[in-house]
Amino acid sequence: MSSTPGTHSLAFRVMRLCRPSLHVEPPLRVDPTDLFIGEDIFDDPIAASNLPPLISSDVTTNKSSDLTYRSRFLLHDSADSIGLSGLLVLPQAFGAIYLGETFCSYISINNSSTLEVRDVVIKAEIQTDKQRILLLDTSKSPVESIRAGGRYDFIVEHDVKELGAHTLVCTALYSDGEGERKYLPQFFKFIVSNPLSVRTKVRVVKEITFLEACIENHTKSNLYMDQVEFEPSQNWSATMLKADGPHSDYNAQSREIFKPPVLIRSGGGIHNYLYQLKMLSHGSSSPVKVQGSNVLGKLQITWRTNLGEPGRLQTQQILGTTITSKEIELNVVEVPSVVGIDKPFLLKLKLTNQTDKEQGPFEIWLSQNDSDEEKVVMINGLRIMALAPVEAFGSTDFHLNLIATKLGVQRITGITVFDKLEKITYDSLPDLEIFVDQD
Repeated sequence: MSSTPGTHSLAFRVMRLCRPSLHVEPPLRVDPTDLFIGEDIFDDPIAASNLPPLISSDVTTNKSSDLTYRSRFLLHDSADSIGLSGLLVLPQAFGAIYLGETFCSYISINNSSTLEVRDVVIKAEIQTDKQRILLLDTSKSPVESIRAGGRYDFIVEHDVKELGAHTLVCTALYSDGEGERKYLPQFFKFIVSNPLSVRTKVRVVKEITFLEACIENHTKSNLYMDQVEFEPSQNWSATMLKADGPHSDYNAQSREIFKPPVLIRSGGGIHNYLYQLKMLSHGSSSPVKVQGSNVLGKLQITWRTNLGEPGRLQTQQILGTTITSKEIELNVVEVPSVVGIDKPFLLKLKLTNQTDKEQGPFEIWLSQNDSDEEKVVMINGLRIMALAPVEAFGSTDFHLNLIATKLGVQRITGITVFDKLEKITYDSLPDLEIFVDQD
């Protein structure tokens, strides 16, 4: 078997298959008035009145009879200023290849000798720093023959999932015209770049987690984002937040059916996405804060370029703040907007057990202030209220009977939960404000 350079009958030719680009004519077209008219010409009413027919007749004459193409720079139509000729240009080189795209290549193996070659075994594979991916192998069914001056063509595809140096390795094992078995390797190298960067920020506001994702375009073409979807992990739910725009039932239905892509311009254009995340309770879809992992989820991003070339990326898992929530949580369900002075009123509360075992029984009371300030809102009746045990991941609603002794805006402070079994006093409920009226 021979693999000596320069003695082969066959040779590989590789062309990358991708969408063509728009052909832009480099010269700028101009309007004749921009060339011949000064800014002060309209100060003279006679010149201003005679100028339009002069310019229009000159343009018409040049378009119809001038064979020297003196008018090729003139702006005959407003669309000419774009500089697009209406032609498409096929790729002249490998060009830039980006992560998330599909690398597609047209490969031709040519017989440049004057003799037929036989039993051609062709292999094509992609090599990276981490792996080798086989794209084509004709070992089980070799190409029977390639005539003198003939060729054998094939197409290979590969989803690009790694950054950095890639090598397309094409090999052929064949018998030349003299019956000698030869081995031909050829290597085509290219670099895979990152098309975009994703920067995320996680903020927690009143037990609701907000995820902001900033996507920046690093390519030389515009990207049209078909989808930027956040896939939450098992314990989370996610909602994308969007700015309010002009609203109508027709527009809302149209946007649901035909979702316009988001344009991120070439060379550093950015777009921000905002998601609201909530944790899910045990065995339920209702949002309740529970102890769990700090893995929030990941982003699925799909886009297209100017002429529809698709791309797709998935981010790594996005991490949030580690959640260390309370085992027992007390929340306000309903508080009256106005109460009468020296008249009892009811405050509706909810006690939630966020553990996997039964908790309680409990006692509820209003703790005394450390300061000498007199309490204005007090419990009406027994100072300590007893509550039955609460089952795992369960909750119970109850009413606290209170009374206010002073007019105006007053604060309810120090509502405290005590676990009688575990002998644990939980943090007091945050202060509430009520308005106390005369009647």
